[in-house]
Amino acid sequence: MRQGGIPPTGIERHFQPDELIVSKTDPRGVITYANDVFLRMSAYPESEILGAPHNVLRHPDMPRTIFHLLWQTLKAGQEVFAYIVNLAKDGAHYWVFAHVTPSYDADGLLVGYHSNRRVPDPAAVRAASGLYTSLVRIEREHARPAEAIAAAMESFDNRLTDLGQTYDQFVWSLTRQEIRP
Repeated sequence: MRQGGIPPTGIERHFQPDELIVSKTDPRGVITYANDVFLRMSAYPESEILGAPHNVLRHPDMPRTIFHLLWQTLKAGQEVFAYIVNLAKDGAHYWVFAHVTPSYDADGLLVGYHSNRRVPDPAAVRAASGLYTSLVRIEREHARPAEAIAAAMESFDNRLTDLGQTYDQFVWSLTRQEIRP
């Protein structure tokens, strides 16, 4: 079980298309700001979520590989888009289309990350969910996290190569409903 939460209940929570889930973290991924939509969807009170690592929301069906890719992209100073399933404190889950960007101070030093999450397209969620199931299956075949991520990343890279796409192109193809993995 996750710190502070219960196992997944299978209950899916939704937010409105005109709402944004917003959070900010420090460079290590510790939450420094969460808007009211974030608090409502995550079922965490502000007093518990501020100062917590963002991965407290990690759903067990969400591949570590995608977060590895996300962190690689952010550490390279680039923005990243991803479909993510989060796990709320009460065991409910919710899907988001996340846009995460590095945040810099006036001197150009990294001070953290800013994330906006929108309501994802249901067809894109179905496609991402299918991909994530296969990546998690590969990850669970390995005892060591580094080996699990490497094996799943190799599989994902091969899939992208077969599609002739980069990760960004893949995400946007789901968004535009061009392909279904």
